[in-house]
Amino acid sequence: MGNQSALSNVLYALSDPSRLAIIRLLHRNGEMLCGSFSEAVGISKPTLSHHFSILREAGIIQTRIDGNQKFNSLNREGLNKSFPGLLDAVLNSID
Repeated sequence: MGNQSALSNVLYALSDPSRLAIIRLLHRNGEMLCGSFSEAVGISKPTLSHHFSILREAGIIQTRIDGNQKFNSLNREGLNKSFPGLLDAVLNSID
């Protein structure tokens, strides 16, 4: 995937208010259990899974599986490597 296409995916992923809320929570809390987002963001679990998928495919979050639990965290290193400063700029604008 070219850098322009990757940037388009990242910007698309960051264009939704629910996904920005997920990013904000991960920024503030660090790694979080997937099930803990539903109430905090105020959306159903299936919709939340859809948003996680978009964020993962864009390289913004990463998921770690521990037994039957899934944890999400920001993929700061990967995103900063591809688009230096973008994540910080987004986080500064939504906090």
